[in-house]
Amino acid sequence: MPRVHIDVMLKEEILDPAGQAIERALPKLGFDGVTGVRVGKHIVVDLASGDDLDARVEEMAGKLLANPVIETFRWHVEE
Repeated sequence: MPRVHIDVMLKEEILDPAGQAIERALPKLGFDGVTGVRVGKHIVVDLASGDDLDARVEEMAGKLLANPVIETFRWHVEE
């Protein structure tokens, strides 16, 4: 049974308020040198084996897990 890891991130041109809040907070906690933070989602899906794994994951992520207007996604199968 393949385990698929899907990372969903806001597109670079989309404002990331959560990332900005973290970026501002880190120096106050003593973490200097941070020049950018982006926040995203990491989703793990266990799928039944099948020949069309790539197509199933692309469709699942494109239709439900990511909003293609403002987000991008990458995925890989756990080894």
